Amino acid sequence: MSEAAGAIPVEGKPLTEMERVVDTFVAPTKTFTDIRRSASWIVPWILMSVVGLAMVFTVDKKLTMETAYENQLRQSPKQMDKIDAMPPDQKANALRIGATATRYFSYCAPLLTLIFIGIIAAVLMATFNFGFGAEVKFMQAMAISMYAFLPTIIKTLIATVLVGVGAAEGFTFQNPVASNLGGLADPTSSHFLYSVLSAIDVFNIWVLILTGIGYSCVTRVKRGTCMGVVFGWWVVVTLVGAGIGALFA
Repeated sequence: MSEAAGAIPVEGKPLTEMERVVDTFVAPTKTFTDIRRSASWIVPWILMSVVGLAMVFTVDKKLTMETAYENQLRQSPKQMDKIDAMPPDQKANALRIGATATRYFSYCAPLLTLIFIGIIAAVLMATFNFGFGAEVKFMQAMAISMYAFLPTIIKTLIATVLVGVGAAEGFTFQNPVASNLGGLADPTSSHFLYSVLSAIDVFNIWVLILTGIGYSCVTRVKRGTCMGVVFGWWVVVTLVGAGIGALFA
């Protein structure tokens, strides 16, 4: 099952954590090759957490969680119709509960990110180890995913600025920046299509490419094969997620 791509590139001098962060954007092979030496991933997680919480705080103070929650509701006609049919006092209570839940989940983003990336790391580690005879350790898989997700910081910063200057009235946490094809579909008429097109996002693709590069650097699996595995899982998760979302939209 193994697909050897020849010898793994010889490691250069050890990189500092900040060199790894910078090289993720300008020379990703250096960063991911260095993961073979040290599988630390705390720094990128801290950076993403700080920037993410800054966005949440900005949304909470500038836009309000109530508005963010209602924006999301408008993309789910079934839920919106159900709430609109309630008596005024019950509707107000339902919106208040929804906004409160949105606030709590948003401020828990660092923990949720850790869990989300941990699941991705576990699935990809198992795929490469059992499917291609690689010997990726879980902490290496975590490091690959953590560094691969660093470009999302740029997306988060853009969203924070837009909300801060009042240029994001339709903001939702699920789709904070129009960096995808979601604008080509109406979520109220075809939530499935909207979800799929929203997943075709510049930053998502960037993350996927970095992940493929990461596994090709840490394993002896060919880069093209690594890309195929990563993008293949993305397609499966995107379609399944869109299908489930459409059932409740």
